[in-house]
Amino acid sequence: MKKSNLNILVLDGGGSKGVYTLGVLKELELKLGSPLYKHFGLIYGTSTGSIIAALIGLGYKIDDIEKLYLDLIPKIMKCRTKSGKSKALEREGKKIFGTKKFNQFKTNIGIVALNYETQMPLIFKTDLGQAHGMKQSFTPGFGCTIETAVRCSSAAYPFFEKMSIETESHGKIEVVDGGFIANNPTLYSIIDAYKALDYDEKKLHILNIGVGNYIENSNGILSKILKKIGLFAFFERVLNSSTNSNSTISKLLFPNLDLLRISDSFPEPKHGTNMFEYDLEKLKKMIQLGRSSYAKYEKEIIKLLRLE
Repeated sequence: MKKSNLNILVLDGGGSKGVYTLGVLKELELKLGSPLYKHFGLIYGTSTGSIIAALIGLGYKIDDIEKLYLDLIPKIMKCRTKSGKSKALEREGKKIFGTKKFNQFKTNIGIVALNYETQMPLIFKTDLGQAHGMKQSFTPGFGCTIETAVRCSSAAYPFFEKMSIETESHGKIEVVDGGFIANNPTLYSIIDAYKALDYDEKKLHILNIGVGNYIENSNGILSKILKKIGLFAFFERVLNSSTNSNSTISKLLFPNLDLLRISDSFPEPKHGTNMFEYDLEKLKKMIQLGRSSYAKYEKEIIKLLRLE
């Protein structure tokens, strides 16, 4: 027997640009009047979206996540080497998440990474109900800590180091950023809800928030060098391709979905940025842009989440 309604929140990857996502969510939480985990039965995230998803799932308010991000981003993105960035992410991640595991989430979560060896998705999940097979060996988050899972999802190789993790039932796995397989993880959230959790397609209400689209701009000497050889542009294209393909496939396979995607474009040169942005003024501006996007879609969001 199919179940009733399920609200799903899906958050894209995009490095520092995740502050745009926070801008949208900030206004949404104010509208709802309580922490977001209380309003979504499933939250999916990739890369920076996985960090935000995890914090929401633990009960953090968006204001607190915003403060963490504005402190966290410069500490990580100012590092010049992939080793430096990775160590900074690990250090800061452990400060925030400690040794918490997936049984401490207050709602169902999906954190997307990529198994580098098999080139297959590796999705850290909270609940046995989200498993599509091998339920006898299911362990929430593969037995890993939340901190480990979000670092796997955020391991944007070659700008960050690949992750090597030890799981409880699948052994040792080499992992990289989930953006390579599903920078927009909407499709994976739908499959969980429809196939595993047994919700009717028409009962799913999905809010997918991206990171915005901007003119690429480089900051720092290393970033300018990488831009010159085209590495930044190539990486951004990979993420955009992943985002667009997952969005298109979701709509084709599930045409009756109640789905709203928010990720506006800001082509003005003054908004130029990239996923490694660490200038606080630009980061704060992206938060403002996210809040403006919320205002643009507020009526649609209210209808989607049945807030009328």
